[in-house]
Amino acid sequence: MPHAPKISFAKFSAPKKGTVVVFVNDDNALGDQARALDTAGIVPKAANVAEFKGKLASALDVLTPEGTPFDRFAVVGAGPLDKRDEKAWMRIGGAAWPLAKRSADVAVILDMKDDEPDAEAAAALALGLTLRAYGFDKYKTRKDKDDVAKDKPVRVTVQCANPSKARKAFATAEAVAGGVNLARDLVNEPANVLGPVEFAGHAKALEALGVKVEILTEKEMRKLGMGALLGVAQGSARPPRLAVMQWNGGKLKDKPVAFIGKGVVFDSGGISIKPASGMEDMKGDMGGAAAVAGLMHTLAARKAKVNVVGIIGLVENMLDGNAQRPGDIVTSMSGQTIEVLNTDAEGRLVLADALWYCNERFTPKFMVNLATLTGAIMIALGQEHAGLFSNDDALADHLVTAGSATGEKLWRMPLGPEYDKLIDSKNADMKNIGGRFGGAITAAQFLQRFVKETPWAHLDIAGTAMGSPSNDINQSWGSGFGVRLLDRLVRDNYEA
Repeated sequence: MPHAPKISFAKFSAPKKGTVVVFVNDDNALGDQARALDTAGIVPKAANVAEFKGKLASALDVLTPEGTPFDRFAVVGAGPLDKRDEKAWMRIGGAAWPLAKRSADVAVILDMKDDEPDAEAAAALALGLTLRAYGFDKYKTRKDKDDVAKDKPVRVTVQCANPSKARKAFATAEAVAGGVNLARDLVNEPANVLGPVEFAGHAKALEALGVKVEILTEKEMRKLGMGALLGVAQGSARPPRLAVMQWNGGKLKDKPVAFIGKGVVFDSGGISIKPASGMEDMKGDMGGAAAVAGLMHTLAARKAKVNVVGIIGLVENMLDGNAQRPGDIVTSMSGQTIEVLNTDAEGRLVLADALWYCNERFTPKFMVNLATLTGAIMIALGQEHAGLFSNDDALADHLVTAGSATGEKLWRMPLGPEYDKLIDSKNADMKNIGGRFGGAITAAQFLQRFVKETPWAHLDIAGTAMGSPSNDINQSWGSGFGVRLLDRLVRDNYEA
């Protein structure tokens, strides 16, 4: 895997080697500090020849003339001033990485002709650069010899007006990056390496950050009556686990906020087997659990002043002589019975018991679950938005706002009794599928039957957690979607 860049912050000074990153606005104008380094005036000349227009997150590689102490200018477009929000600075930082990674030493000259970027802009830029630097090639034996970052960390010094404030702001951003990249690692790992037990081990490792972690085994879940979750797992030789993570950063009397993740480490579809084409992607069917684990890392690493519970149900959905059959009826922890008409609608069974357990044990302020739950949400929304379903308008509004701020966008979808009756069963309290139409909605209606009156939201991240389109801050198949979104939700609304 490429090394994460080593980022530091300093006052403006003349770099002596490596690559110098400079920024231009949409008029291709350099700031004073950058212009002082470009003594030969080569950046505007090169920009004119290349018809470079300073468009947001565009980049231009300019080699310096002989006698210049550093090797190249990486020119990055910052676009118009009125568009430079936090998301824009992250994109700008991400755009700089492909050129920056070619040198062992990189100086980022953060000044603009039309702007004086603050500490938050510097931290956002550094976060974008860090997230873009992520790659997953641990199983490759042949490496790109021209990529310096493959061999050792690239040293990046962000030169800015107030390095001490920028350093402090980046401490939080770095915790976010750690959580996102943990989630990406988990989603990208092949299923033969990352089973339920191994995933539970990654959750347990969060104890090093101060997270309290319990791992429930199959025996303990059976005692609790988690027949829905265990029914999914019974066809696999690999035993299920339920990881319960607690971060207690708030006041003792404060109720926790809770996040629950679907952790199907591989989904064959069970007896209702999936088509062969694309089944290899089902190693990523634990993207919800990965996001919850990454979020717990972030909150603990930045010492968030809030009490948080993270619960992930970890199973493998396989088929053997003991596998769950279509038509089976299972009893969930809630006591409600479920007729399993399709064994490939398994994630909702895992979440049913995890949600009920969370609510009964912790009585949280709210619960948010994340799951790569349905292909139907991708038909509805594509891969630019995740689906949001909720029984609480205030919680839904907070989530949409956090999604807009981070670029991890949500679109609220409907719930209602007309949809709910579609999952009524003749033979049990409910069935696990609702028919051809509105599949993402009926899946959400199913989950709502396990939350009682607790404020709750369901995020269907099937289109965004894995295989989503590449962008300026993510080139990975596993995106880590949800970590930044939920960290912002907590930070803006629920911390002391």
